[in-house]
Amino acid sequence: MDVAFENRKLEKRLCRLVGQAIDDYRMIEDGDRVMVCLSGGKDSYALLDILMRLQRRAPARFELIAVNLDQRQPGFPADVLPNYLSQLGIPFHIETQDTYSIVKKVIPEGKTMCSLCSRLRRGILYRVARELGATKIALGHHRDDILQTLLLNMFFGAKLKGMPPKLVSDNGEHVVIRPLAYVPEKDLIRWAQVRQFPIIPCNLCGSQQHLQRKQVGDLLREWDKRFPGRVANMLKALQNVVPSHLMDRSLYDFAHVRATGRPDADGDLAFDDEALPLGASADDGEDDRHPPVATAAGATPVPMRVIALTPQE
Repeated sequence: MDVAFENRKLEKRLCRLVGQAIDDYRMIEDGDRVMVCLSGGKDSYALLDILMRLQRRAPARFELIAVNLDQRQPGFPADVLPNYLSQLGIPFHIETQDTYSIVKKVIPEGKTMCSLCSRLRRGILYRVARELGATKIALGHHRDDILQTLLLNMFFGAKLKGMPPKLVSDNGEHVVIRPLAYVPEKDLIRWAQVRQFPIIPCNLCGSQQHLQRKQVGDLLREWDKRFPGRVANMLKALQNVVPSHLMDRSLYDFAHVRATGRPDADGDLAFDDEALPLGASADDGEDDRHPPVATAAGATPVPMRVIALTPQE
């Protein structure tokens, strides 16, 4: 295998996916000053790396400034990010705030600190964005993070809610963007190896990864391995929402649904066979051979309608 060739392909794919997400949701516009939140993990390193590449070739002119929040966690290598960013020659700001001590005082020993830590970190980064004059705040959440959030909200929060690629911050002052929204995590893992990012582990505070998120992440990785295209189609589903075929009365006026006497392409197909992707079956894709349809004596089986879907790369 030509490693250099494969690495170039990966770089082109990452730039294409990030560029497409930025274009689809108008994440970055001419004159923007984008604050890239850098944690020291593979995702935020890759985000900054790809944005710098796009900055050189994009028609829109925008600034980048990397920001890291040093929360005074024991053992945090405070010199790693400044050294790395100085070598890149990119403007950066290191904000030092001892949120670690605050979290340790509030959260009982043995309990996860992630929720409070996240809230404190968010408030500080909003302030820093305001002080730096940033027009956008870029976060390193990728496709798999978005889908994990969707499933976690469904399974444990009873909400059909994900992680949007662009939104207004909860204090209403900033626009938060996620340029990696289309990028699979496996590509970011490979890119981190190619670029040899100086990764800082995220377990310095001693907290454990959320068990539920880990389980959902394992589920998505298993699906991606066994059923190529399924996870990509889940992301596409978030972009193809049909409120009339869900159950949220605030999104669709079910109370006033009336027969019109006119054909409706989006009408009820309850009596039709489900249109499944090519190679999939009612057994959720595990067998592409459709079993015989049981019918009443003398009845003619109705053939299943099959449509072809091209999975996203």
